[in-house]
Amino acid sequence: MFIKMIPLTIAITIALTSSPTAIAEQAKTADFWWPKQLNLNPLRLHSAESNPLGGEFNYAKQFKSLDINAVKKDIKEVLTTSQDWWPADFGNYGPFFIRMAWHSAGVYRIFDGRGGASGGQQRFEPLNSWPDNVNLDKARRLLWPIKQKYGSKISWADLMVLTGTVAMDSMGFKTFGFAGGREDDWEPELVNWGQEKKFLSDAKRYSGDRKLDKPLAAVQMGLIYVNPEGPAGNPDPVSAAKDIRTTFARMAMNDEETVALIAGGHTFGKSHGAKSPKDCVGAEPAVAGVEEQGLGWINKCGTGKGGDTISSGLEGAWTITPTAWSMNFLQNLLDMEWEKTKSPAGAIQWTPKNAKEVKFVPDAHDSSKRHAPMMFTTDLALKFDPSYRKISERFLKNPAEFDLAFAKAWFKLTHRDMGPRSRYLGVDVPQEVLIWQDPIPAVSYSLVNDSDIKKLKKTILDSGLSTSQLVKTAWASAASFRGTDMRGGANGARIRLEPQVNWEANDPAELTKVLKVLEDIQKDFNSKSTDKQVSLADLIVLGGATAIEKATEDAGYQVIVPFEPGRADTTQALTDVKSFAVLKPTADGFRNYYSSDNTQSPAEMLIEKANYLTLTVPEMTVLVGGMRALNTNTGGSSNGVFTDKPGTLSNDFFVNLLDISTKWAKSPKAEGLYDGLDRKTGTTKWTATPVDLMFGSNAELRAVSEVYAFNDSKEKFVNDFVKAWVKVMRLDRFDLDDSKWLEIRSLLK
Repeated sequence: MFIKMIPLTIAITIALTSSPTAIAEQAKTADFWWPKQLNLNPLRLHSAESNPLGGEFNYAKQFKSLDINAVKKDIKEVLTTSQDWWPADFGNYGPFFIRMAWHSAGVYRIFDGRGGASGGQQRFEPLNSWPDNVNLDKARRLLWPIKQKYGSKISWADLMVLTGTVAMDSMGFKTFGFAGGREDDWEPELVNWGQEKKFLSDAKRYSGDRKLDKPLAAVQMGLIYVNPEGPAGNPDPVSAAKDIRTTFARMAMNDEETVALIAGGHTFGKSHGAKSPKDCVGAEPAVAGVEEQGLGWINKCGTGKGGDTISSGLEGAWTITPTAWSMNFLQNLLDMEWEKTKSPAGAIQWTPKNAKEVKFVPDAHDSSKRHAPMMFTTDLALKFDPSYRKISERFLKNPAEFDLAFAKAWFKLTHRDMGPRSRYLGVDVPQEVLIWQDPIPAVSYSLVNDSDIKKLKKTILDSGLSTSQLVKTAWASAASFRGTDMRGGANGARIRLEPQVNWEANDPAELTKVLKVLEDIQKDFNSKSTDKQVSLADLIVLGGATAIEKATEDAGYQVIVPFEPGRADTTQALTDVKSFAVLKPTADGFRNYYSSDNTQSPAEMLIEKANYLTLTVPEMTVLVGGMRALNTNTGGSSNGVFTDKPGTLSNDFFVNLLDISTKWAKSPKAEGLYDGLDRKTGTTKWTATPVDLMFGSNAELRAVSEVYAFNDSKEKFVNDFVKAWVKVMRLDRFDLDDSKWLEIRSLLK
């Protein structure tokens, strides 16, 4: 038998460019065979294993050492230094970089807090290869020399937003400010962008009268917002306005902010549709050849760049000054009559009816050419929708008002997912506090010391509140945190304010009674102190810690739950009720709560909740087991409370769940419940939900559960529970520096 040898270089090429069929013939994961298996992958993203900078890397410290003015200077130089490999429109990359920053931040959505500029997710699939992000791969390559120069002192996430902001400033617009602090992700975030399997489709995201499914925000798969040609390509500005209002509201923008963003953003730059994308443009970066080194959408028509650039398929500029701030977008929009036409690529757009009378736009690459300005169908929505038109007319009459509205809207767009102001870094952070930042007053008093904390713990234990009540209240307060956009949490004590105080998951009637007792303790302590004060936010968390210490002692162990004061109490006036309403839990498996407002299963919703809390698989597991033993279910349900000593922090949940002498069967009393029957007698020993049973049925979760059910794991269980508990309690403590957190963690070893 003879084997034909091939050169090594060819062999490597074959290996790197294997077809999807060849890849499919490689090892298959379990979800290939069982696609409905519980997906634990979201929780694996909370490990630092993929981070090449290491778990101890301190981005805030690095950023504070950055010469931000030097970075800005370098960015400004890049803006007007056109590169032959990707020439700048009008000799200025500013509009291109604004689009890059906009699209980085613009995928944010309110219902799950996902998307946004933080993490620099535009570098990864699918966003890197979305149709709406066509050619933004080139924008980041243009910035690579700056990123390479400053290295880990500035993240890609911060650099993209900063570049867009500097671009505006350099083109004559006064921006509202800039804050650093966005750390880079190192792998794609797992996000439900929709169920469609084809880009630019909307086949599976609507129900009823074009009601967009939650948590989606974009109207089509692969778009940031809306189809610029109109809904599903229908050039109807009034219908387009409905889509715009829906999708911009889902990224936390009202009508005024929406008009400001569209009109302000389209003051700059142009769109690109020199020829048909279908005939000229190659594959997106995700499937382009390795020789392209991550670049995609290679254009084979003409020069493939400059005047031959193809992106959206729409062609032209909106204003006569595409690289300078002006009121010309609103002037053109409102003063001209527009008629439907098509771009060279065949996309529907609009041109002035009186084209001979309008001022023409200079060509982006040929100084001898001029063009009429153009508009998208979605631009005309600002004229034909009554509310949008009223705002547009007001802005046109009051340029200063428009300037400020756009400046604030841009700042909100690019900072909305960063969380509270305490995370903001840099000298350009604006002084004004905005309601969407979920403001919390600064601590203006001396904090309680160890002696005070000891006295407060005793008072709490003597108050008559049960272990269960204290733990439930602390959990309801802290576990409102959402790691996707850093909102919620115990700081501010919003648990006592609308809307949180009346959320069903929080057992409002019981919660009100618990809060009244804690408020009385707070008032009594503060009235007797001449300098030191304790906030209700701190007292709620301290109450949970005190209860856990008591529950641990009852189990025969001694543990101190680390507690660091410094939380403050906010007010109802500083709480945007509508904005906070989207944080309302429809399910919380840690409290065995599940409402009918869910499209996912109870088990899937537990993973979602754990993901919001940035928990790993073991952390989620130990917290569920501990919360069941502490008897903290919503409504006082006994489901999953597999212990004859509820309120004691024991590993009984795992021991009894894995006990083979118990046979589980669907309950005849209620759908979604299960009875744990004694195999010998048939009597019911326990009741459970799918969330409880998943820790015995799912192979990976069972493996973790077995560790906590070992005879010699009782102390490990307690210690691991406390570690995970403290993590949840301090998720929103961005005011604590790393040295303080390291001190807290040392107490948990």
